[in-house]
Amino acid sequence: MYHGNPANLDILKGRRIAVGVCAGIASYKVCGAVSTLAQAGAEVTVAMTPDAQRFVAPLVFQSLAGRPVLTSPWDSANPADPQHIRAATALDAYLIAPCTMDMLARLATGRCDDMVSLLAASIDRAATRVLLAPSMNEAMWRQPATQRNLATLREDRFTVLEPAIGWQACRAIGPGRLPES
Repeated sequence: MYHGNPANLDILKGRRIAVGVCAGIASYKVCGAVSTLAQAGAEVTVAMTPDAQRFVAPLVFQSLAGRPVLTSPWDSANPADPQHIRAATALDAYLIAPCTMDMLARLATGRCDDMVSLLAASIDRAATRVLLAPSMNEAMWRQPATQRNLATLREDRFTVLEPAIGWQACRAIGPGRLPES
């Protein structure tokens, strides 16, 4: 994830960017990216899966983004105005990071029962880029199911950022690390 000088990111000023956070050890790296986006002047909305909240508390992202974090499809101030539809409207981009093997499968099959996948399902990908930053163990990355899901997602106009290669928290070395930029 990018941790450079926010002054070099003037293009982000005023942009509406959503960041979906899934459960994975790399979720701590997303904190720095959200902070950088907010410092660059982007309006950042963070959505989290329930299991992601076991790695990083929503309060951390709320503090960094300066906005409430979307954690449940059932938390809406106005039931007539679902928050996932409102959040998906007029976004400039949606980044899902770390995008786990499970999230890849959810997105590829149209399953949307958490805020991250529900927000992705609510976005018109012809108008808004949805970027996936996969992060998982190298054996999980190489699974045929993962590769099939990635092929489907690319066909469905998701932008897949290639994972980095290197040391992983599980003590393996290989592809699957969250991209650094």
